[in-house]
Amino acid sequence: MNDFIKINFWVNGKQYDLEVPPLKPLSRILREDLHLTGTKEGCREGECGACSVILNATLINSCLYPAFKLNRKDIITIEGLQVDEKLNPIQEAFKEVMALQCGFCTPGLLMAVYYYVYILKGDCEDRIQIKNAIGGNICRCTGYEQIIQAIESLKDKVR
Repeated sequence: MNDFIKINFWVNGKQYDLEVPPLKPLSRILREDLHLTGTKEGCREGECGACSVILNATLINSCLYPAFKLNRKDIITIEGLQVDEKLNPIQEAFKEVMALQCGFCTPGLLMAVYYYVYILKGDCEDRIQIKNAIGGNICRCTGYEQIIQAIESLKDKVR
């Protein structure tokens, strides 16, 4: 009996073919097999949001997504936000208002904001929508005010 499956998928525009255990979570595949360590593993239960990535235009907790579902999927990780080695406007906004402290939650928050702003085309002036957009991400350091300010500052910078 073979304990591995073959999967073919894309991460940040690059195609990968791997053999992995069928239940290995995407977060571990990213970190261990692809050496993309920007995606963090916090709770490993889908509660903290640190492992958030975008899979086929949907924000997911990669710690809960098993390898056997990955075939032919398209994934964007925190490493995929930069363009030509320049920070994405969301990353710039977080930097400008110092919306990060220890940085552990930052990749997941940035992915949630990317999803909200670029995929859902969310309103960067509606605090309730902004809070809902980042609601699945736990940050113990900032108190969220600077994070919300960073998102609000995007209203004229993206689209």
